[in-house]
Amino acid sequence: MAVEKGGAEAEQALVEQWRDMLALHARTQCELDRALHRHGLCASDFEVLDVLAESPAQDVSCGFRVQEIAERVHLSQSALSRLIARLEKDGLVERGLCAEDRRGVRVALTGKGRGLHGDVRPLQRAVLTRMLTD
Repeated sequence: MAVEKGGAEAEQALVEQWRDMLALHARTQCELDRALHRHGLCASDFEVLDVLAESPAQDVSCGFRVQEIAERVHLSQSALSRLIARLEKDGLVERGLCAEDRRGVRVALTGKGRGLHGDVRPLQRAVLTRMLTD
């Protein structure tokens, strides 16, 4: 019986740890959305810009494939496609066909997108530091 009780306590501790992680994620996401809103962005928008900023690409031929972005920002393909379309409409990213695979699409920051990312990055990092540092 003591083993079962110990197992149940360990399981409950695991569930509580998971719920704490979810709560921290939700609070951090809300703080990021609030901070980035005045710049016309939400947290997911910034994540895409941040991934794209890691590429030194100056044009879409060297940008990231949509699938590569999806793997890093943890959005569904359809949600990411809508987000990229919105960022493109705002002039922050550009899309183009993949040179190596005409069915694929590459995405890269525009000069405007790179500038906005550079302006907003310190704000996003400050929120992360505040929320995730004990």
